[in-house]
Amino acid sequence: MTSTRAVPAAAAAGSLLALVVVSGCGAADDPKADPPPSPSASTSTSASPSRSASASTSLPPEPRGTAPNDVKTTTTTSALPVPEGGPDLKEPYASAWKAQRAKRLAALKAGKPLVDSSTLCLPEGMPTIMGAIFPIEILQTPRQVTVLAEFLTQTRRIYLDKPMPPVEEIAPSYYGFSSGHWSGDTLDVITRGVRKEVEFFEIPHSDQMTITEHLRLVGPKLLENKVVIDDPAYLKKPYAFTIGYRRKDDYRIMEYICDAKKDLISPDGTVSMKVEDDKR
Repeated sequence: MTSTRAVPAAAAAGSLLALVVVSGCGAADDPKADPPPSPSASTSTSASPSRSASASTSLPPEPRGTAPNDVKTTTTTSALPVPEGGPDLKEPYASAWKAQRAKRLAALKAGKPLVDSSTLCLPEGMPTIMGAIFPIEILQTPRQVTVLAEFLTQTRRIYLDKPMPPVEEIAPSYYGFSSGHWSGDTLDVITRGVRKEVEFFEIPHSDQMTITEHLRLVGPKLLENKVVIDDPAYLKKPYAFTIGYRRKDDYRIMEYICDAKKDLISPDGTVSMKVEDDKR
């Protein structure tokens, strides 16, 4: 099982997130993982995945394949919060994704990493922002949950009890349109309308992609986010992973402004750092 770092809030049922600052990393779902910690297990740093998810009935329909065998998960520890070997993509997307990942890994090993969205100072978008590679701050108000990311000072908004518009009426954006609803102590969130060029670990998707999240406190300072991604146009079946967060009361979000002036992007797509005496 992959351990998770991060940060959530103390709250009662129906009140998941007060003012909190969190940092975290994605953990791929593992059917053999330990069960989630009880509310008293505040020292636990692991979050257990779930291979099924139950959205509120007031939200759009549940993604395809909520039964264990219908959601692809990983059974081994992986460096990526996606199933071992990648999600169950249709062809030609599966072969193209694996080839691109192999190319990126080879370039990294050669010391010539390929350019990516962060190199270009572009927002992470959904669902990458929720991976909290840098800390995130979560604000809850009666009608909205707002996620503020330290990296690039990003902002994501989750509208509570707001009907999900038809996908053709959603202007594509980095974070899409997120509609949330409380189911007991769990915040169920549906996101649609993420721009096609916004890719999670370079996984392609269509405008039909739906991201379902189930966020709940599993300890006084522990929050888990069970994520299911579905896209009938690109995926044979949905894939799922869990992100864990730990609250850090003494941390303040820093200003992070991207400066690409020191990056040198070569014609072959690799990136290097500019030095003072670089004459290129």
